[in-house]
Amino acid sequence: MGGDDIPARNFRRIMHAKAPPLMLGIDTGGTYTDAVLYREGADGGGSVIAKAKALTTRHDLAVGIAGAVDAVLGEAKADPGAIALVSMSTTLATNAIVEGQGGRAALVMIGFAEADLARDGLKAALGADPVVFVPGGHDVHGNARPLDLAPLEAALPDLAKSVTGFAVCAYFAVRNPAHEIAAAGLIRERTGLPVTTSHELSAKLGGPRRALTTLLNARLVGLIDRLIAATEGFLETRGISAPLMVVRGDGALVSAAFARQRPIETILSGPAASIVGARHLTGLDAAFVSDIGGTTTDVALLEEGRPRLDPEGARVGGMRTHVEAVAMRTFGLGGDSEVVLDDSRLEAELRLGPRRLVPLSLAAKLHGDAITAALQRQLQAANPGRLDGRFAFRAGLPERFAAGLTPVEAQLFAGIPVAPVPLDRLLTGSTQNAILNRLVARGLVMLCGFTPSDAAHVLGKQFNWDTEAARLGAELLARRRDAKGVRIAASAEAMSERVLALLTRKSAEAILETALAEDGHDAAAAIAHPLVQRALDCTSRFARLSVALDRPVIGLGASAPMHYANLSPLVGSDCVLPDHADVANAVGAVVGRVTIRIEAIVTQPEEGRFRLSVGDHVEDFGSEDAAIEAAATLARSEALETARAAGAGECHVETDTQVDAPDIEGQRKFVEARIRATAQGRPRIAGEAATATATA
Repeated sequence: MGGDDIPARNFRRIMHAKAPPLMLGIDTGGTYTDAVLYREGADGGGSVIAKAKALTTRHDLAVGIAGAVDAVLGEAKADPGAIALVSMSTTLATNAIVEGQGGRAALVMIGFAEADLARDGLKAALGADPVVFVPGGHDVHGNARPLDLAPLEAALPDLAKSVTGFAVCAYFAVRNPAHEIAAAGLIRERTGLPVTTSHELSAKLGGPRRALTTLLNARLVGLIDRLIAATEGFLETRGISAPLMVVRGDGALVSAAFARQRPIETILSGPAASIVGARHLTGLDAAFVSDIGGTTTDVALLEEGRPRLDPEGARVGGMRTHVEAVAMRTFGLGGDSEVVLDDSRLEAELRLGPRRLVPLSLAAKLHGDAITAALQRQLQAANPGRLDGRFAFRAGLPERFAAGLTPVEAQLFAGIPVAPVPLDRLLTGSTQNAILNRLVARGLVMLCGFTPSDAAHVLGKQFNWDTEAARLGAELLARRRDAKGVRIAASAEAMSERVLALLTRKSAEAILETALAEDGHDAAAAIAHPLVQRALDCTSRFARLSVALDRPVIGLGASAPMHYANLSPLVGSDCVLPDHADVANAVGAVVGRVTIRIEAIVTQPEEGRFRLSVGDHVEDFGSEDAAIEAAATLARSEALETARAAGAGECHVETDTQVDAPDIEGQRKFVEARIRATAQGRPRIAGEAATATATA
C-alpha cells in the first residue's frame, strides 16, 4: 500500500463527514472592531481560520463592523451562509461609563429619601440627571407601604421631552417588585420611552447601589441597542442568518434580545471575553491578564483556568455596581489616552487619560489636510497656546440624544461641525471649555489631540495613520515650557519617547495595583507609596527594593507587543504575548457558553410563615422545608427558561442552598435561605431546534 493512500482515505472520510460549525466572533472596541472566523473542532478545541480589523465608526457602527467582517470573510474565502453562530463582545458600555458618557436618564426612587443619594456614589453618578422621589416601597419581608404615583405622574410630561430613558428603583424591590412594576407601567404608557427596573438586574440588597446600577443601565440602552441593530442589519445584508450572541461581563453569552434589555450586564463584556480568549490561546491556568485597548487597560486574575468573579459587583469608572462580572480593574489607560501636561509646576508633570481622544494621526487620515494645516498654523505662532493640537467634532449621535441641553450648551453644540474644528477657533472664552467638556461627557462631541498612538507613529512603531500630523502634534507639545521656562522636551522624538515610557510604567502600576488589591491592600495607596515607586524606579542605593508578581502576565491587545516589551522588569514576572493576542476578545466571544444564575430568597415575616421571593413571584408557605423546596423548583425552572431565552441549547442546571439559621441559647433561629440555580449550556447554532433540557 503506497505512502499516499492513508492521507487520501482520511481526506475522503473528512469530506463525507459533516463539517464542524464555522463561527464568527466580533469585538467592537473604542478604536477598532475586530473579527475572527473560528472553526470548532470535534474534540472541543478549535482554531482561528482568519482575522481582521477595521476602525470602529461611532456615528454608524455598522460601517466598522462591515469593514472587519467583510475583510475576514474575504481572507478566508468563506461562504457567509455557512456561518452557524455569530458572537460579539464590546467595550462600548465600559468606555461610556469610564468616560462619563451615555444618554440622559431620569431616576425614580420609590420609598427612598433624598439623603439616600449620598450613599454608594449615587449622587455623583446621577450628576445633572433628574430624580423623582415617590412614596411607597416595601419592608424587608416584602410587605407594602402606601404607594403614591402622583409625583411621578406630574413630572412625566416634562421628563418625556428631556430624557432618553427611565430608571426605577423601589425600597426592598428584591423582596417584592410590585411598586417598580406599577411605576414602569405608568412610564411606558405616558412616554413610550425605555424603562429599567432594579429587580430585573439584581437580587442583592443595598438600594442606592441597585439604583446606581439601574441608572447606568438606563443610560446605556440606546448605545447597546444601536450596536446590536447595526450588527443585525449588517448580518442580514450579507445573508448571515445565524443566531447573534453577546458576551456579558462574567464571560457568559446571552442572546442579542436579552442584552438589549439589560445592557448594563455588558459592562466588562470585552475584558471578560479577553480572559476567556487568553485562557483558550495560552492554556495557562494562573496568570494576570492585561488587555490594553484604545481607551482602557483591563486587568484581571485567571485562577484555576477560570476568571474570578467579583463578589461585590463590578467596579467601573470608580463606581461599584450590582452587576455580576469578572473581578477586574479597569483603568483609563490606552493607546488613545489623552496626554495631559501640567506645566504650572517647576517640573512639568505628564499624565495619561482617563479620557480617550481621537489621535491626531487618525483624524488627519480621515479628514485630510485640514488637520495638518491647523497644526502647522499653530506651530508657526510665536508662543505656544494651551489649546494647540486640540480639535472637536460632533460624535454623530441622533438628535434625540441632545435632549435637555441648557441654552449655552445648545449654542456651543450648534457651532460644532461634523469635521474636526480647532479649539482655538471654536472657543472664545475659558468658560466655554467647561461647557465643551459637558458636551463630551454626554457623548455628543468628541475631542481630538495627541495620544500614545501618535507617539508611536512619530517613532516609527506604528504606520497605519498619518505620521506627519502626529509629528506636528508632538512638536506642539514639546515646545511648551514649565514654570522655570524650560522646554518640555528637546524634540518630537524625545516627547514621544517620554509618552510611551509613561504608558508602559502606568501599565505596570495598573497590574501591580490589581495584585495588591487581590492581596487585600488599599491598592491605590500602596502603589503610590514612595517605597513602591522607588522599587519601580530602581533609585534606592543602599536598600535594594523590588516588587514582583507570583505568576506571569498575559498581554493582550494589538499594541501589547509595543507597550509591554519592557514590562517584565517592572513587574518581576514573565510577560506572555500569545498568537492572536490582537483579537483575543473576538476569540473569547465565540468559545464562551451561556450561563444564567437565578437566586430565590426565603424569609420569615412572622413565626410559622415563610415567604418565598424570586423575580416577581412572592408566595407564603407554612413550613421552612416547603418554602425551600418550592424555591429550588422555581429557581431551577426560571434559570432554565431564562437560559432558553438567552440562546442556550441543551442546559445543565445546578442548585446551591445556603440557610442562615444560627443557634441562639439552644434554639435554632431561622433568618433566611438563599437558593441559587445556575443553568449552563452552549449557544444554539443555526438550524438547531430551540429546545433545552435540564439535568441534575
